[in-house]
Amino acid sequence: MTSPSVEERIAQEQDFGSKVELALAATNQLFNARNSPSYVAQVLQGVNAVSTKVQRTAQPFTGVGHAELKAKVGAVDLERPLPDTAAALEELDELYLKDAIYFHDSRYAAHLNCPVVIPALVGEAVLSAVNSSMDTWDQSAGATMIERRLIDWTAERIGFTEDADGVFTSGGSQSNFQALLIARNHAVAKLRAANGDARLPHLLDRLRIFTSVDSHFSIQKSASMLGLGFDAVVAVPTTEDHRMDPTALAAALAEAHDAGLVPMAVVATAGTTDFGSVDPLSEMAVLVRAYDSWLHVDGAYGGGLIVSGRHRHLLDGIHLADSVTVDFHKTFFQPVSSSAVLVRNGSMMGHVTYYADYLNPESAAKAEIPNQVDKSIQTTRRFDALKLWLTLRIMGADAIGALFDEAIDLAARVGTLLADDAEFELAAPPQLSTLVFRYRPVVDGAALDEDAADVLNPAIRAAIFASGQAVVAGTKVAGRHYLKFTLLNAEASLRDIQEIIELIRRTGDNLLANTTEAAA
Repeated sequence: MTSPSVEERIAQEQDFGSKVELALAATNQLFNARNSPSYVAQVLQGVNAVSTKVQRTAQPFTGVGHAELKAKVGAVDLERPLPDTAAALEELDELYLKDAIYFHDSRYAAHLNCPVVIPALVGEAVLSAVNSSMDTWDQSAGATMIERRLIDWTAERIGFTEDADGVFTSGGSQSNFQALLIARNHAVAKLRAANGDARLPHLLDRLRIFTSVDSHFSIQKSASMLGLGFDAVVAVPTTEDHRMDPTALAAALAEAHDAGLVPMAVVATAGTTDFGSVDPLSEMAVLVRAYDSWLHVDGAYGGGLIVSGRHRHLLDGIHLADSVTVDFHKTFFQPVSSSAVLVRNGSMMGHVTYYADYLNPESAAKAEIPNQVDKSIQTTRRFDALKLWLTLRIMGADAIGALFDEAIDLAARVGTLLADDAEFELAAPPQLSTLVFRYRPVVDGAALDEDAADVLNPAIRAAIFASGQAVVAGTKVAGRHYLKFTLLNAEASLRDIQEIIELIRRTGDNLLANTTEAAA
């Protein structure tokens, strides 16, 4: 092998030296005691950038198109860092902050996105800097105790006893998945006890999940991921108010039982995404017990009622559930992500436990070391519970409930407005804070026909979104296109929503006029 020349050795030493200098410089960006003043200065720059943007933003969206934004982001050379934080934030303003969709704006009325409370933002800043990982005690310590205390608090609010348990998750879909995973493993354990040690694949084909036709799509996705398939979910009809029909559920359970199938779980919804409907929990619980099944309540939306001062009664019977999903980042006004799954019998969490010698050995469980990974389907996990903790300690549960109550009451007033307007058609009276409706103006002495309304309403939604003046959602009811308001902003007034309604009317009229002119 030829030895490197003097010039090559000098070049290698220079290259090595430059990389050492780069590494030394990079350590100035590590968060530690030495760099804490820089941390404060840079984070404050970010906070000020967001605060300034929020103060200067006059509508929920700019209306930017995805092609334009893709081109802007794609033009960034990620191999060439900017000189400092100020420059990076200036660039970020153009790429993100300017065109972000702002949920705090009173004209944002689309999805289940809430404006967030300031104590939770304080918690977000603290938890991201300390960066606790919620899998084991030796990575989280006090954070573990805070999360466990909040699970106990939530369980108490639901009406569970001290035997309950649970864990924080990333959101309602994951909470529903974990609940159904526990329900599946519980059902399989009973089948094995009765039929020997049959392997899991041979048992899954008999399992069924029952839920209403208006339940969240995560139930079907969970069934697929659990190896059951989409067709293992039995869609149960609802009554006119979009609540599960107990008579139809009883018939579906009986039919499955007679066919030799196993009702693995019944999923009740406490706040459907479109209508905010809360299924008849007490009646469903009676049927579930009769078939020795599992009752899961998806309270991702309606779970906020556990702190409501005026509408808590809508959750009557939730304490009878075997498991419950609650999304704090919806009706508790927390930043994404913050959810939890709770079980009435804490021992059921053992259905998701797996011990690894390098992380959470079984010996640690026997020594009662509180490793949260023992009851989570995630391993590394953020300390999202801190946001709710600080919110409760600074504002209190009653204040959170009051915010949700205001949104529910506003939806009731808007529902009356729409019901009294001859040009709007309300699909169902509001039950929580959502309203499903469509614009059907009078044309030639009669309401716009169904097919034309199916074309008009999605076009109204798209045009308004492109204008950035407001953001509304859309859905289908019985195959027909509707618009939807989701109201979660306690500061939004009736006048604010009236302005959106008038914007819908003007936009619809303009679209119809343009269509008529084009046809002429």
